Amino acid sequence: MKKNKNKSSYKKRFKIINKNKIKRKQSFKNHKLTKKSLKRKKRLSKFVFLNKKNYKNIIKFLK
Repeated sequence: MKKNKNKSSYKKRFKIINKNKIKRKQSFKNHKLTKKSLKRKKRLSKFVFLNKKNYKNIIKFLK
């Protein structure tokens, strides 16, 4: 029988905090940072939690 594998990319991008929360980084902080204000860059550097709709899809790949 074939072994089920986790998706490596999902393991790198998401982290399970509780049984019902998944933490992720925000997008839009890779390049063209000179146009963005300092306030915006600070806000983008923080972590965000996934919403309920995406939770089911992501948890399937993490386990």
